[in-house]
Amino acid sequence: MLVLASASPARLATLRSAGIDPQVIVSGVDESRLDGLPPAELALQLAELKCAAVATRDDLPGEALVLGCDSVLELDGTALGKPASADDAVERWRAMRGRSGVLHTGHCLREAASGRVVAATASTTVHFADVSDAEIAAYVATGEPLWVAGAFTIDGLGGAFVTGIEGDHHNVVGVSLPLLRDLVAELGHEWTGLWT
Repeated sequence: MLVLASASPARLATLRSAGIDPQVIVSGVDESRLDGLPPAELALQLAELKCAAVATRDDLPGEALVLGCDSVLELDGTALGKPASADDAVERWRAMRGRSGVLHTGHCLREAASGRVVAATASTTVHFADVSDAEIAAYVATGEPLWVAGAFTIDGLGGAFVTGIEGDHHNVVGVSLPLLRDLVAELGHEWTGLWT
């Protein structure tokens, strides 16, 4: 049984599309607690915090595998999580357009019964279209970029503004299925055993 320590509807939809219907328990971790870390390390440490916050609950079934994930976009060496405001999202898109960034998603998986933990980060290069100011304003006005790391999606309205990716596209949505399969195996479980 998989427990997803995330409120992300995109992560939940990705797992369900892959045949896994996790129980969702939102971690409630304050993502602003960590600062000044390199982007890939920040994503991993936030994933570890989210996983730990849920995995230590008393009401978890013993057979549960708890998954914590967190994504950040690296642009010019800076980690960009969810934008703080619409103005912030507009500024980010002006900086990102016509360029490439790296989307890092930290994954932390913990076996509730034993407390064993495995963790890793998946990184995918994302190429952004050279969008106009009007397109940026219209996109930000939808509200979509305000709720996601890097202020974009590839599985929603923002998909038209991404010209290509290098790496796992599921990772950009929020959970790398190939990496998660490897982590599940590392803990001695079968990926197909998680299918519902």
